[in-house]
Amino acid sequence: MRTLPILLAPVVLALACTHSLIAADNGKGPAFAEPPKGDPDFALMGEFVGEITPEEGKKEQLGLQLRALGDGAFDAQSFLGGLPGQDKHKPEAFRMIGQRSDDFVVLSGGPWVLIVEKEYCLLVDRKGNKIGKLNRLHRKSPTMGALPPKDSVVLFDGSNVDQFTKAQMTKDGLLMQGADLKPMFQDFNLHVEFCVPYMPKAQGQSRGNSGLYLQSRYECQVLDSFGLDRLYNGLGSLYTFKAPDVNMAFPPLSWQTYDVQFTAPRWAADGSKVRNAHITSWVNGVKVQDNVDLPNKTGAGKQEEPTLLPIRFQDHGDPVRFRNVWLVDRGLATGEFPVHPTKEELEAEKAKQEKAAAEKKVAEKKVAEKKVAEKKVAEKMAAEKKAAEKKAAEKMAAEKKAAAEKQAAEKAAAQKQDAAKQPESK
Repeated sequence: MRTLPILLAPVVLALACTHSLIAADNGKGPAFAEPPKGDPDFALMGEFVGEITPEEGKKEQLGLQLRALGDGAFDAQSFLGGLPGQDKHKPEAFRMIGQRSDDFVVLSGGPWVLIVEKEYCLLVDRKGNKIGKLNRLHRKSPTMGALPPKDSVVLFDGSNVDQFTKAQMTKDGLLMQGADLKPMFQDFNLHVEFCVPYMPKAQGQSRGNSGLYLQSRYECQVLDSFGLDRLYNGLGSLYTFKAPDVNMAFPPLSWQTYDVQFTAPRWAADGSKVRNAHITSWVNGVKVQDNVDLPNKTGAGKQEEPTLLPIRFQDHGDPVRFRNVWLVDRGLATGEFPVHPTKEELEAEKAKQEKAAAEKKVAEKKVAEKKVAEKKVAEKMAAEKKAAEKKAAEKMAAEKKAAAEKQAAEKAAAQKQDAAKQPESK
């Protein structure tokens, strides 16, 4: 493996982002970068799957994606055969809308009524008969936590941003949007883990927007597209050029994966292009673009020319975060891609992270104990100072009183002596 120290891969079992809260409301509504406390809408949002038995009596698998829109409003889509990416998934969606009442949502608009609770939802037909129950499902990408293979280039492991010409890192070791890579590559395989914020009141391109700009020209879109149709500008799309073959977006604040195989265009000596760029990409382990021929740049990408340009992690004003970023330069290395971590690797990484978390907890406890001890010492010193000041004040008051009493006594004695010297009157 070339480059930086061994990758400190993240705890892959965590479902939600663990970085710090909130970007400012910039006209899109609040942008939560960690699960908001006391938000009943966020608690209900997510994916559900289970069996239903419609009137005709044939059991079918049904998947549901429930999306929060803020202030108790929701929309949803359900699929026969299961969720996008599952084996028997059928892409035709039933669209529904709903409103939260207390801690549940009632969805209507499809062939059934759905009552969504936190961990499950019930389906009722038009006659009021219960026809199925779906259970909440937390999915995880099979390429989550993939360790960089031999000869790969570790671009970001949470320790520094040395591989970027401009970049910022959060206090908890996550790469912020708006970062440009320093090294430049021709043909490569790129692994990225990303997390989009929870922005319930934002819509469309204002909802968790970023992107992987390959060679600063071709954008693999990053967006909160959970619960939507396949969009030509949604997650997994080649921005404004081609929609993904399947919308594999997980709910916001879930860690997700992007695996991209890029082959650069080829040029003749006179500057003419002889072969277009090609992209194959996987979102959350499912292929969404299959060796797509790109005749030109996408969106706001830089113009095509033979000169290499850096990969960019687009800044669209939303707090999108990245981790575990590595790349295989196919001009220098070969191997299978995407990479699926083994069970042993995941267990070893989990143990390493648990050990690090325990050590951090012990260190934090020591710091807290030190602060308590320092506070006690400071309080003791303050009390001693106060007592000394009080004692000094009492001593000064006593001395002042004694002096006054002495002065009064001396004055009385003098007056008595003067009186004794006066002759008696006849």
